[in-house]
Amino acid sequence: MFCFLFVFTGGVFKAFVALLLVHVTSPCPKECSCDVEAKSVDCRGRGLYDIPRHLQSDTLELLLQDNRIRGLGSMAFRDTPQLRVLDLTNNSITSVSPSALLGLRVLQSLSLGHNAIRELDRRLLGSVRNLTLLDLSHNVIAGLPGAMADSMRQLRHLFLRHNRLQKLDRGHLEALESLEELQLRGNPWRCDCHMIALKLWLETFRFKGGVVDEVTCTQPDPMKDKDLQRVPYELFHSCMATSYHYLFSNLRHLESEHRHRVDLLHLPELAGGGAEAGQLPECEPKQRPRPVNLRHAIATVVVTGVVCSIVLLMMVAAAIYGCAYAAIMARYQRDLKKAEQRAAAAVSLPEKDKDKEAKGTADEKEPLENTIA
Repeated sequence: MFCFLFVFTGGVFKAFVALLLVHVTSPCPKECSCDVEAKSVDCRGRGLYDIPRHLQSDTLELLLQDNRIRGLGSMAFRDTPQLRVLDLTNNSITSVSPSALLGLRVLQSLSLGHNAIRELDRRLLGSVRNLTLLDLSHNVIAGLPGAMADSMRQLRHLFLRHNRLQKLDRGHLEALESLEELQLRGNPWRCDCHMIALKLWLETFRFKGGVVDEVTCTQPDPMKDKDLQRVPYELFHSCMATSYHYLFSNLRHLESEHRHRVDLLHLPELAGGGAEAGQLPECEPKQRPRPVNLRHAIATVVVTGVVCSIVLLMMVAAAIYGCAYAAIMARYQRDLKKAEQRAAAAVSLPEKDKDKEAKGTADEKEPLENTIA
């Protein structure tokens, strides 16, 4: 009996030690539930005001939907460098530090929908190079930083529904080489001349098999409640004379307001007035120009050269044909004229012979008549 109790208590002790070791080596926040095998941490709807601490470093999925998180500080996810899925949907986030995602080099899915984010720093996604899904829907974002697109070459799904976007630079979208789905519904789009480039890009994107929802115009009045993709180009006829390059150029358009602000940077009166010299507090950040695609440039030059060569050859052939035709016709006219002259000479010769015979007969008759007389 004593041996049995000893063996039993020993087994319980070993089990307790094993559970303690598992708890120590695999910590899980008390307000969350963890799946050790899937390496997933579920903290949905727990009323959290901040990111949980002491997470396992090999966590692959962190679910933080339906909480009360108000902001993301610097290196907010430094405990989970292997994170691949991060979902912060339906919180109260108003600010995101430029270094909030620093260290998440393998992050693939980032969901920040249904928050109150006003703007995103261009450095936010600088260290995230493998992102395939970005959800920014249902925020109050008025514009996207241009440099942010340079770090999203692998992005396939971009959700920008229900924000405050009035325009979207075509250059932002052209940098997304792997994009397959784009959602833009619910924004107050201003369908003026600047939107022609976006319209052309959307048509090309859909032609290549991309998925995009409606881009409903709110301004100006003639365009109100119309889908930009279905607006005929005739309604943009007033833009063609002044903005013709929007249809054919792959370069970013420079907005008149932005050019005006940049020019103001060189005015001497900005040196005073409580601001530092050469700075404009409300000026938008300067966008980095996109590099020229060398392959496209070479292809354009080659195609242009081939077309010009063909046209030149056609012109030369036409000139040679014209000259040959003119020479043949001139020779034909000369031969025809000579033939007519020969024919005329042949007709006149018999007439002269007849005249000579008639004259000879008359001469013969005159001596005869004289003799008789």
